[in-house]
Amino acid sequence: MPSRKVTLVALVGALATGTLAATALTGLAPTAAAVGTTFTATADTYVDSQNTATNYGASQQIGVDNSPVKQMMLRFDVSGLTAPVTGAKLRIHVDDVSGAEASNGGTFRAMSNTAWSETAVTYANRPAIDGATLGSLGSVARNTWYEVDVSSYVKGNGTFSIGVTSSSTNGADYDSRETGSTAPQLVIETSGTPTPTTAPPTTPPTTPPTTPPTTPPPSGDPVLVGAGDIASSGSGDTATANLLDGIPGTVFTIGDNAYPNGSASDFSTYYEPTWGRHKARTKPAPGNHEYLTSGASAYYNYFGANAGPSGKGYYSYDLGNWHVVSLNSETSMTVGSAQETWLRADLAASNKPCTLAYWHKPRWTSSSSHAPEPKTGPLVQALYDNNAEVILTGHNHQYERFAPQNPSGQLDTSRGLREFVAGMGGADLYGFGTIQPNSEARNNNTFGVLKLTLHANSYDWQFVPQAGKTYNDSGTGTCH
Repeated sequence: MPSRKVTLVALVGALATGTLAATALTGLAPTAAAVGTTFTATADTYVDSQNTATNYGASQQIGVDNSPVKQMMLRFDVSGLTAPVTGAKLRIHVDDVSGAEASNGGTFRAMSNTAWSETAVTYANRPAIDGATLGSLGSVARNTWYEVDVSSYVKGNGTFSIGVTSSSTNGADYDSRETGSTAPQLVIETSGTPTPTTAPPTTPPTTPPTTPPTTPPPSGDPVLVGAGDIASSGSGDTATANLLDGIPGTVFTIGDNAYPNGSASDFSTYYEPTWGRHKARTKPAPGNHEYLTSGASAYYNYFGANAGPSGKGYYSYDLGNWHVVSLNSETSMTVGSAQETWLRADLAASNKPCTLAYWHKPRWTSSSSHAPEPKTGPLVQALYDNNAEVILTGHNHQYERFAPQNPSGQLDTSRGLREFVAGMGGADLYGFGTIQPNSEARNNNTFGVLKLTLHANSYDWQFVPQAGKTYNDSGTGTCH
């Protein structure tokens, strides 16, 4: 990678062309007469020509590319300036690129439309990126800040929209405003002192912000969304990762996260470019493929604290009125085992009225590939004894929903556990064999994610299909 250090002469030249890298600004500061005020984006999103009806307003990434076509747009509301503007710079942070370096970080243009909705824009209804060119970025590198001079457009208080396109097939993804500390910024310099109560605190343009801007939490009840059997050399994981871009909430994974061996290379090559962009909000569970690497060490190293105590693979957390437990079907689950003993103590200590658990190998399944796993029985029994509601599993690459059952697999509508087999995260799909009792819904030709909205005393489920597919399954269940 070429050096990003530049001299003051190079910096002046970059400003003249509207293109510069933020990492090139080390050691430089505004003149004594200039005062910088930082505004964070009030809206940002992107559109994708492969998913013309999908909105990505809640995504933690915004991207540009030319194959498929991706365009991104940002909006800033500037107010409270009382002195003449002497300069304005857009600061954005690269999250990922297509290769070691992207050949084109994008062309930045003013937009006449400043009223577009972050939560409604799709490729099909996207506003035009129709104004003057403000600048462009050439090669960009991941995990790096960049700046574009937008002084010709931002001259005072007002609302400003900036659109970004790329003519390159080697695109770039930037962090969106949902990421907090690496959210896009508009840094405005004035010739006087800004009123301190009318704008966010000044952040020097030479470094990323040290305090994340406040981002309002998603409205409504908590959402848990995810799948199992995810990242491989195919394209299914890309399709399902794109779905996650538009769904806020906590992401779960239910094993076999990175094929074929759950190695460090498998995680970096297959998982990281797709589902990896949601790692910060992911609560994973391991699968048998993770343990093809000794002790699933790459899995624990990749997810870190999000995977619970290293080497155990089981932990719990709360979402609203729900207690959520991530378990490990690849270690002992017998009665009296460390995991089963921990689970019973964890459930007994919870004061939440609703409980959900997930792990890899299903207790019940109609797949022709992997049979039901009776070794999970003690976990199912512990959950049933503590009035849990929902089990999520994977292992079989398909979707299946069962009616509420007791640990013996008998229909139990009063306090039974509803199991979902959600192994449609991206790996090649499997066929069905003999359909098991109480199986209510099945699909094996569509990748997707399972979205659960966790209400105070009930839950909604929804199978969200990959773009271009129509299969859906949805419904509501109640807490015991």
